[in-house]
Amino acid sequence: LIDVDISELVAFWLIPCGALGAVIVGSWVIETKQKVMENIAPILAKIFTPFFVILLLIFLITIIWARVGINVERELLIGIDLLLVFILGLLIYNVSARDSEAPLDIFDVLQLILAVSALIVDLLVLVAIVNRIFEFGFSPNKLAALGENLILLINLLLSIWLYCRFLLRKGTFSSLERWQTAYLPIYPVWALIVVVFFPPVFGYA
Repeated sequence: LIDVDISELVAFWLIPCGALGAVIVGSWVIETKQKVMENIAPILAKIFTPFFVILLLIFLITIIWARVGINVERELLIGIDLLLVFILGLLIYNVSARDSEAPLDIFDVLQLILAVSALIVDLLVLVAIVNRIFEFGFSPNKLAALGENLILLINLLLSIWLYCRFLLRKGTFSSLERWQTAYLPIYPVWALIVVVFFPPVFGYA
């Protein structure tokens, strides 16, 4: 995405070490939680949240260090949008799985860092999309991606605001839960607009 090639690092180190680590961690989880399998999902969420925090922070640091922007080609844009959607899904799941009466812990701080990092990446993608629109004009793909990223932007902005209020003890965690629940219908509505109205508007191109 940012013209930095890490294919050898991924192929020869990250994937083999990650696969071995996953076997070890998976074996430990199954051994310790074999009588309460319903607790596996929250454990996996707490494992993957720090990983995605590290991923996004490294991504942003690399962009700053290399002084490059995001190369917005269709396939790469789909990939980064899928990453953002997955991260948002992880945030929503963590919000729904958390006990609203539980005390603050380090995991709440990680959630906020993850949301802020995702917001910055989303802003970079939006800037790249807008630049492409000014350069090459509108297209169904660009407009669909623009709408999706704006929807993600609004959700992340409000989520960060409510998380900050919760961490500063100026708001409740329940307000964050209500916001995420109320915002969920926006996603299928936008998907319906793209599927039903975009084809005739753009002449089925």
